[in-house]
Amino acid sequence: QVQLVESGGGSVQAGGSLRLSCKAFRYTYVTWCMGWFRQAPGKEREGVASIDSDGRTAYEDSVQGRFIISHDGAENTLYLQMNSLKPEDTGMYYCAADSGDSGILWSGCDFGYWGQGTQVTVSS
Repeated sequence: QVQLVESGGGSVQAGGSLRLSCKAFRYTYVTWCMGWFRQAPGKEREGVASIDSDGRTAYEDSVQGRFIISHDGAENTLYLQMNSLKPEDTGMYYCAADSGDSGILWSGCDFGYWGQGTQVTVSS
């Protein structure tokens, strides 16, 4: 069973930075795609950033230039470096991985494996 475990959330003032991590267990594929989603209270879950086994990345427009997604293959860990944070970045951030079917489609991937989420709060 694939397991995704996030860490690194917290509270920060606007303009600050946070780095999220997602350790993947039993997610070992030659071709893969992983990403970060977020959900603010009262809003739908939205894709933030993704990366695949070819190194292709995708970003939601509002985070382009501020967030950087990366993956450490040796540790099977996904990261999201978040800079110049804004109050509108507040939300629960979820790590996700492509499961091949029955998931949320975003950036060309089918995200069916999910972590439990880590809270990010940005104050003005």
